[in-house]
Amino acid sequence: QVQLVESGGGLVQAGGSLRLSCAASGLTFSTYTMGWFRQAPGKEREFVGAILRTGDKTSYADSVKGRFTITRDNAKKTVYLQMNSLKPVDTAVYYCAARLDFSDHFYTDDANYRYRGRGTQVTVSS
Repeated sequence: QVQLVESGGGLVQAGGSLRLSCAASGLTFSTYTMGWFRQAPGKEREFVGAILRTGDKTSYADSVKGRFTITRDNAKKTVYLQMNSLKPVDTAVYYCAARLDFSDHFYTDDANYRYRGRGTQVTVSS
């Protein structure tokens, strides 16, 4: 059974930082592209960023580029989302998602990811 479990969310002031983790189990982690998505109340889920299975390439939404960084540790089956210079508009539930993929293509629609976690809440106060 595949599980993706996010952690690290919380309440932070604007300008602060958080690091989210997503621990995977039940899959061959090193063969999956990992994505991060977020959904704010009343809004559609949106792509935050993704990292290829090898960890050598990443892609980010324009709204977080330069502030967020995605890394992964295949030995620990974990992907991370480092969020710096947080803004109130970053408030959302953050999800990780996994897609079995051997290509270099990044998918920004979470419908293209086979598995998704339950999410962790990030709240940024002004």
